[in-house]
Amino acid sequence: MTRPGPGLRPFSVKAKLGTLVVVSVFITTGLLMVALRTRTEFRFITVFSMIATLLITQFVAHGLTAPLDEMTTVARSISHGDYTRRVSGADRRDELGDLAQTINRMADDLEAVDRNRKELVANVSHELRTPIAALRAVLENVVDGVSSADPETMRTALQQTERLGRLVETLLDLSRLDNGVVTLKARRFEVWPYLSGVLKEANLAASHRRLPSGSGNHTRKDVHLHLDVSPPELTAHADTERLHQVVANLVDNAVKHSPPHGRVTVLARRGAGPESLALEILDEGPGIPESERHRVFERFNRGQVPSPHGPGSDGGTGLGLAIARWAVDLHGGRIGVAESARGCRIQVTLPGIRTPQG
Repeated sequence: MTRPGPGLRPFSVKAKLGTLVVVSVFITTGLLMVALRTRTEFRFITVFSMIATLLITQFVAHGLTAPLDEMTTVARSISHGDYTRRVSGADRRDELGDLAQTINRMADDLEAVDRNRKELVANVSHELRTPIAALRAVLENVVDGVSSADPETMRTALQQTERLGRLVETLLDLSRLDNGVVTLKARRFEVWPYLSGVLKEANLAASHRRLPSGSGNHTRKDVHLHLDVSPPELTAHADTERLHQVVANLVDNAVKHSPPHGRVTVLARRGAGPESLALEILDEGPGIPESERHRVFERFNRGQVPSPHGPGSDGGTGLGLAIARWAVDLHGGRIGVAESARGCRIQVTLPGIRTPQG
């Protein structure tokens, strides 16, 4: 339901001020008529009308200035970093109610930004601390002579360095997302060899990545990645680098949530438009509750399901799905969580070649 325009709102500030003027004129006119009939001196009538007008004006002015005083107090608190205060009277049917709603929405947005900033610092600090501590321990052992710089030791150091590199790449993607400096370089490509290469990279990364679990560190080689492209000669038109971010992040997320010896399937089909593409990534994990599906692509969201990261998950920064949504949005496509009898099912559609509208 839309609000009435400024000239039609019966409870607007303009209407109240106009009512004040009309009431004051009626009071003065009424007292003047009483004076003429009772032959009361005009000075008494003038005093009475002034007192009545001042009382009414004071009542109306208090109703208008009290909310403004509260808004000033709340705005001052927000400027000092207190985003918990809210303005009452947001349900008023006048301009002050609109202003109260605007201030409250601004406070909500600033509180969310501040919370995201704190979560980013906490998440990045946590993610940096683990590989740095592991890398430092390896290098200290080599320097102290506890262990030799054999290939296995150097491989461990390399794994932690690669994990740091992945985190830095994620932060760079986040920076590009915020600054809006990324442009699409779309081209036509064959879907089967492209997705096959992405999954091979994911398998290679998993085989070299040691992930913490409740029973200690182990390598997640138990999750099987399956690719299903139909027709096999399917082609699409998209930015392959950005699409790589989408598929890699979705597959990585599906692997983290998969049960032992689970299966992650990537399906590719032809979309509705020319060179368009429809992708589905399915896993056999705990799935996503319906109440959480609208939040899974928000930054820093890690889900509320039990054991949300599955065996062998390292938790992550909560940015992978947000980056996937960003890359899909750049293409003008859609991404979302679909109904699934088992596990989680993510659907991605890319529009392909956009035909000019005639």
